[in-house]
Amino acid sequence: MCAVFGILGEYNEYMAKKALALLAHRGPDFCGIVQKKDLFFAHQRLSIIDMHSRSNQPLFHEKTLLSFNGEIYNFKELKDELKDEFNFKTQSDGEVIIAAYLKWGVDFVNHLRGMFAIALLDNETLYLFRDRLGKKPLFYLHNKAFIFASEIKALIPFLQKVEMDEDALLSYLSFLAPTPPFTFFKDIKKLAAGEYLTFKNNHIEVKRYFDLLDSTPNLITDKDEAVYILENLLDESIKIRLNADVPTASLLSGGIDSATLNAYALKNGINLQTYTLGYKEYAKYDERKNAKESAKLLGVENKEISISQNDFLDASDRVLQTLDEPLNDPAAVPLYLLFENIKKDGIKVVLSGEGSDELFLGYRQYFEFLDIQSFSKLKNKNWLKRYFHSNFSINREWEYYKRIFDDTLLFRTSGENFTDLQKNLLLKRNIKDNHSLHYLKSYRERFENSLHTDESIWYSYIDLNLFQAEHFLTKLDRVSMAHSIESRTPFLDHKLASAIFSIDPKLRYKDGVTKSLLKSIVAPHISEKIILRRKKGFSNPYMEYLVQSKRISLIKEVNQKSALFKKEALDAYIQKTSSGGFKQHIWGLYVLSVWLKRQFF
Repeated sequence: MCAVFGILGEYNEYMAKKALALLAHRGPDFCGIVQKKDLFFAHQRLSIIDMHSRSNQPLFHEKTLLSFNGEIYNFKELKDELKDEFNFKTQSDGEVIIAAYLKWGVDFVNHLRGMFAIALLDNETLYLFRDRLGKKPLFYLHNKAFIFASEIKALIPFLQKVEMDEDALLSYLSFLAPTPPFTFFKDIKKLAAGEYLTFKNNHIEVKRYFDLLDSTPNLITDKDEAVYILENLLDESIKIRLNADVPTASLLSGGIDSATLNAYALKNGINLQTYTLGYKEYAKYDERKNAKESAKLLGVENKEISISQNDFLDASDRVLQTLDEPLNDPAAVPLYLLFENIKKDGIKVVLSGEGSDELFLGYRQYFEFLDIQSFSKLKNKNWLKRYFHSNFSINREWEYYKRIFDDTLLFRTSGENFTDLQKNLLLKRNIKDNHSLHYLKSYRERFENSLHTDESIWYSYIDLNLFQAEHFLTKLDRVSMAHSIESRTPFLDHKLASAIFSIDPKLRYKDGVTKSLLKSIVAPHISEKIILRRKKGFSNPYMEYLVQSKRISLIKEVNQKSALFKKEALDAYIQKTSSGGFKQHIWGLYVLSVWLKRQFF
C-alpha cells in the first residue's frame, strides 16, 4: 500500500518534490524517485510484503517503469507461471506486474487479483489502471504537463486556478460523492473502477477493462450449489487477504460481516485482534455491547475505543482536510479516530467488511424498491401519474412512486441524497427533473445492453460502482491511509462478486430475508445470535454534535458569501434537523461549506 505520483512533461523539481511530500502519509517507509528531462516518476512506500529495500519502487526493467499502490494477492501464483520468462530479483508483487505486462501487454491487468492503482511507463507510453471495484484511487490533471497522483492534494499545486466543478457539485448533492470522472477541482479528473488510461503523444484515452455485467446471468439456479460455490470463494478471498509480513487486525461491529471475516480468519488458523468504536455521550449509537458478545462467541480479543463530542469536533477539520474534497459520510470522522488508535498499537493492515450489503442485499430498502418496482407493471397509470404530479411532497417516498408512474428510473443508488426536485427547490438555479440521470447514464446503458434483466442486479451494480467505490471506499482509503494503515476488504473480491452476478438473482431475495445467502454460508461458523441480530450500521451522533456545538451555523455563513442556495429553503432544511429529519442532507451541506470556506472564503 503506497502512493503513486508522476509528471510527464516540463516540471519544476522543487514543486514536484513538494507535491510528492504531501503523499508521505500513504507510504512513510521509503520515497523513491526516477527523474530526468520531462519525467518525474515517484513512489511513497508502505512496506507490507517483502520489507527488503530491493522491493522499493519505482521498479524498472529495461524500458518499463512501475509505481504501484495496492496488493496483488495472487502474485506468487503469477510469479510461478512467469518464472521461466522473467528473471525475478525480489519477493514483491510489484515485480510480478512488470513480468505480467511484458508477457500479456495491457491485458496483464486481467490476470491480477487484488486492489491496485498502477502507473506503468513503457518507453513513452503511460498506462494508469484503477482496480476492478475501485478500492484504490487514481487522479490526473492535464495542462502543460500530464500529472497523476493517489490523492487530489498532490495535484492542486499544479492548477493554474482553483475553480469548483459544477458536475462534481451536482453529482455530490445527488449521490454523496462526485461521480467519475469529476472531482470538485475543475480539470482534476479521476478514473472509475475498472478503467485504465493511456497517455501517449500528449493524448488521453480512457477505456474500461472490467465490468461485473460481463458475468453470464443465471449460470447457477440451485441454492445449495450457490451456497457451496460462494462459501469456497469467500473462504479463499479472506484467506489470501490474511497474507502480510506486518501486524494485522480487523474491525468488529455487532453484525454478520465483521463476524464472518474473523470466523474465517480463525478457520484459517489466524486469531486477529479486533477493534470496536463507541461514543461516550451516546452509547445508543454504538455496538460495543454486541461486539463484546460477538468477540466472546467467536473467541477473539476485542479492544473498545470510545470517543467524545470534543474528540469528534477536534478531529472533524483534520478529516475533511484529509478527504481533499466534499464527501458526505459523517462516519469518516469516528473511523479516522478509530484508525488513529489502531496505529498506536503498531497495526499496519486492517480487514473491513465493505461490500457485503451490496452483494448479498443487506439493505432493507432493496426489498422495498423491488416492491415499488412491481407497480411499473400496472397497465392503467395515468390517473396515478396525474395525482403525484399535482400533489408534491419533499419526501423521498413520494419521489419513488412518481418515478414509477412516470416510467423513469426508480433506483439511483442507496446513496441518493437530494432528489432533483429537492435540488431545484434549494439551489439558485434551475435543475430539471431527472437531471441526475446524466451521471448514471453510462452505467444504466451498460446494464440495459447486458444479458442481465433483474433489477436487483442493477441495484448491486450501481451501488458497487458509486455508493461503494466513490463513497465508502473513498472514506476507508483516506482515513486509513492518513494513519499509514492498509485496509483490506475481502467481500470485494472480483471473483466472488462475479460469481454472485452469475447466480439466479432471486436466490438473493425471494425469501424476503436480507443477506439470506450469506447467512446460509456462514451458519456453520457463526453463532445464530450474531446471524439473527438486527442490522445497526455504523451510525454515530454527528448531528447532535453539529447542533450542540453550533457549527451548523457555518452553512448559513458560507451561503451568504457563495449564494448557492435559496435562504428560505436552506433555513427549512436546517430547521428540520430539530425533529431528526434530513440529517444526511444537512451534513452534506456542512461538509460542502467547510470546503468552500477553505478554498474560496
